[in-house]
Amino acid sequence: MTRVLHFFKTYYPDSMGGIEQVIFQIAEGCRLRGYDAEVLSLSERGAARNEKLANHHTHRSKLDLHLASTGFSLSAFRDFAELAAQADLIHYHFPWPFMDVVHFVSRVHKPTVVSYHSDIVKQRYLLKLYDPLMKRFLRSVDAVVASSPNYAESSPVLQHLGDKVRVIPYGLDEATYPIVDAHRLAYWRRRVGERFFLFVGALRYYKGINFLLKAAKLCGLPLVIVGGGHLEQELKAQSAELGMANVHFLGGLPDADKVALLRLCTGFVFPSHLRSESFGISLLEAAMYGKPMISCEIATGTSFINLEGITGRVVAPGDAQALGQAMTQLWNSPELAELWGCNARARYLQVFSVNDMAGAYSDLYDELLGKA
Repeated sequence: MTRVLHFFKTYYPDSMGGIEQVIFQIAEGCRLRGYDAEVLSLSERGAARNEKLANHHTHRSKLDLHLASTGFSLSAFRDFAELAAQADLIHYHFPWPFMDVVHFVSRVHKPTVVSYHSDIVKQRYLLKLYDPLMKRFLRSVDAVVASSPNYAESSPVLQHLGDKVRVIPYGLDEATYPIVDAHRLAYWRRRVGERFFLFVGALRYYKGINFLLKAAKLCGLPLVIVGGGHLEQELKAQSAELGMANVHFLGGLPDADKVALLRLCTGFVFPSHLRSESFGISLLEAAMYGKPMISCEIATGTSFINLEGITGRVVAPGDAQALGQAMTQLWNSPELAELWGCNARARYLQVFSVNDMAGAYSDLYDELLGKA
């Protein structure tokens, strides 16, 4: 087996975000094509080696400091150098400025791939300081992979990398999701009702949940919010201030409950309004379960998953009225909602299967290793 080392600031079980899900799917999918994956990440739990996760191994370096969304670790320099020496190819996951430093200090002389998950949007002042290092790092690697043609075309960073940029859409393996029994479905019907709109995701600044709450107030339709985060209390306070009895904040839930809600919901609303949302794994999960979607046009992968008038509605970002009108349209047009949901499922099968993603990454690995 050819060995691939993935390097990112967080990984399962410490963090359960979209990038972690993508790394997991790549690691598992590429194994069937002869690539044995390992993942190195930072953890507050301290250092560890060779922990088994499904069919691949994970390693942890001790997290020493967290600043401006960037984790730092002194021991990671040694850990990375040792693991990279044993690997045939290094797969980085961007953005993470500390990773760039580790790359240069370790003097990596192996084939290198970067999955470019997002531009740096929030830390604009720090970006000015980081910009020279970032550009040097991206020039130094062999290939940079964007998750959608939308993002590759709209990112000012990727536009300057030319032929080095490849596009490989994220893919999900439906078989890795739990099968939900009738009892769990019945429980959630009793809890939240027969019909409702669903949001799933971390409650972060770029998710646009404040606009979604205003939209739910305007249209008066039931809304279920799954996920936690720094803004949870603030958003609950906003909901209370608006006097909204039609909104359920459920916090983080196990996968089985999340899948139950995905299966039951009338439609999926994904109001992210800033480019920090580069793709939207939970949006893709909704497509996988055949749900009509509502999202915002931010020139990223969200509009590659959700096609206006085909799989759902795509509205202007930060526009509560437009979100509310789209929710009302779906609610009042069950035949249209069913059609868009069927189209979303078909698009998932055609474009976003894990086999397609793993196959494309394996082909890229083959090319960089001289196997092609």
